[in-house]
Amino acid sequence: MNPLRIALAGNPNSGKTTLFNKLTGSHQKVGNYAGVTVDTKEGFLVHRGRELILYDLPGTYSLTAYSLDEIIARDFVLDEKPDLIINVLDATNLERNLFLSLQFQELGIPLVAALNIIDQAETMGLRIDHKQLSRLFRIPIVRTIGSRGLGLEELLDAALEVAADVHHRSPPLYGADLEAVLAKVIEALDTDHDFSLAFPGRWMALKLLEKDTDAQKKLEGHRHLAVVLDALGKAIAVLEKQGGRDSEILVSEARYGLIHGAVKETVLRDRATVPLTERIDAVLINRFLGLPVFLAVLWAIFQATFTLGAYPQAWLDSLFSWLAASAKALIAPGLLQSLLVDGILGGVGSVLSFIPLVILLFLFISFLEDTGYMSRAAFVMDKFLHIFGLHGQSFLPMMLGFGCSVPAIMASRTLKSTKDRIVTVLVTPFMSCGAKLPVYILLAGTFFSAHAGAVVLSVYLIGVLLALGSSWVFRKTVLRGETTPFVMELPPYRMPTLKGVAWHVWDKSFQYFKKAGTVILAASVLLWAITTFPQAPAGTPASEVIKQSAAGWIGQLIEPLVKPLGFDWKIGIATITGFAAKETVVSTLGVLYKVGDVKDDDRPLQGALRADPAFTPLVAYTFMLFTLILAPCFAAQSTIRAELGGRWLVFYLIFSVLLAWTLCFSVFQMGTVFHLGM
Repeated sequence: MNPLRIALAGNPNSGKTTLFNKLTGSHQKVGNYAGVTVDTKEGFLVHRGRELILYDLPGTYSLTAYSLDEIIARDFVLDEKPDLIINVLDATNLERNLFLSLQFQELGIPLVAALNIIDQAETMGLRIDHKQLSRLFRIPIVRTIGSRGLGLEELLDAALEVAADVHHRSPPLYGADLEAVLAKVIEALDTDHDFSLAFPGRWMALKLLEKDTDAQKKLEGHRHLAVVLDALGKAIAVLEKQGGRDSEILVSEARYGLIHGAVKETVLRDRATVPLTERIDAVLINRFLGLPVFLAVLWAIFQATFTLGAYPQAWLDSLFSWLAASAKALIAPGLLQSLLVDGILGGVGSVLSFIPLVILLFLFISFLEDTGYMSRAAFVMDKFLHIFGLHGQSFLPMMLGFGCSVPAIMASRTLKSTKDRIVTVLVTPFMSCGAKLPVYILLAGTFFSAHAGAVVLSVYLIGVLLALGSSWVFRKTVLRGETTPFVMELPPYRMPTLKGVAWHVWDKSFQYFKKAGTVILAASVLLWAITTFPQAPAGTPASEVIKQSAAGWIGQLIEPLVKPLGFDWKIGIATITGFAAKETVVSTLGVLYKVGDVKDDDRPLQGALRADPAFTPLVAYTFMLFTLILAPCFAAQSTIRAELGGRWLVFYLIFSVLLAWTLCFSVFQMGTVFHLGM
């Protein structure tokens, strides 16, 4: 027997992906805002001896081809034709969630509904008669609590039962007037048998009455297009004459009329209950308190990251110092010892010592995402972002950018306007991703140890200001146009599960480990090679050995370009390697400064940097800004190209390099004039 192919669908924040993870064991990003899932994910399981394949569709409010996530969900259902759809309903916001269920029923595909987050609905004073609701919509509705795995067996049982019943496809009825004109359009559509097989007649007829542009394009492939257009024109004329409004509005009203009546009959609310979410929101999205609270939260995150992470960071520094000393004691002086101590331990070890701080930052961000606070932050920032030509929903990809630029850039797909999406993609790399954090931590901890948290926060805030300023410039020049209205769902606050947060942190941290074991290791070995060869003649002063290597030649070649920024040839090489992956900046400095030779400091690289008279606090801060602004890693650059095309990638690369050089030149020269950080 072939596997049963099930599409898991639902509105954003309905708990759909959490349900998917519980059912399949797949661990995908879960966040309380639209667009976390921007591609279909696949999972496997066996239930009652039947193999099931689950597809996690992007969260979407409808099947109208308006945003990219709606298009992905709709095209998957139309093109892949799953055997069954499980639509996940948020029980705390039932009326809106049922709209998508009706659209799936119009497609004629077997449907089961999971009435999810039922525990929170009851806490809010909602009492839902799911059995009566099931009878009204003519589909099985199963109560579930996805975060705790409750109701999942019953849900899968219902799915198997519906899949086995080929006659279980009862479409909803929308009243005599609409049904009469629908019948005429469906009759015309059915004149092309192949077209009817590809696109369900009832669904296509409703989409055409809604004047859906994507459906109109699909209709062009109908063999009897003139017949359909004639029937459609007459149907719209009759419907609008009877209803006195546009046919698109009348179809939507018919759906919501059915939903409203069903909800009124099956849902009771305890009026004495004031939801906890509303009480918390009275403070967190208050017009006066919202922004200060958000900034205070960010400040607290950075302070906690540095304070708590300092201890394990010191332990790891000591561990790698001990390993380097042990390697020197066990291996005779020569190229092998130099490769292990100066290349591998000096490069990879320098990066891995920052793992505790990276994990802590990811932990705090994941916690905020899973509670639902990030949606509030987007709401608070909306009006402010509009001043700079950014859409309120742009805040979500930008916040994801603090973790990794690649998924952040992909998350911009949820923006409906092409210009809004391009602006968001171009400015998102200004958010300091996790790969830049070790550079900030190293330099801030070395030169600003008493105020490291505040210094790093200032760099993060400068990145935000650059993103806002750049978007304003883009909106006034190459991407003129009005921003689209912003409608943001504010989901109920939810207590994150320990397992969910742990998986998010592990997923992000694993990428960091993976780069340390692959990209950074390879880069460290390569850098060791070009800093070692060609070898200087015997008796050459230690300060001149690296200068006479291939790395020294390259660094001295580009030094005139970076000298006005306060950078010497060593920092120049670090900027080049950082262009490929920001994590390699620290490992590059570790190799260039030969940290294995530094014996008088518990933290070898920090000691070597402090001992270099060319590396002043002003130079360090300027270098942090250069790392912030310069184009992100190759992976992020490839994602920009995939999302926007090669032309926009070239535009972005030129823009980021010019902006980085100009701003850092200004900062360094002004700092020099006023003797700041010298």
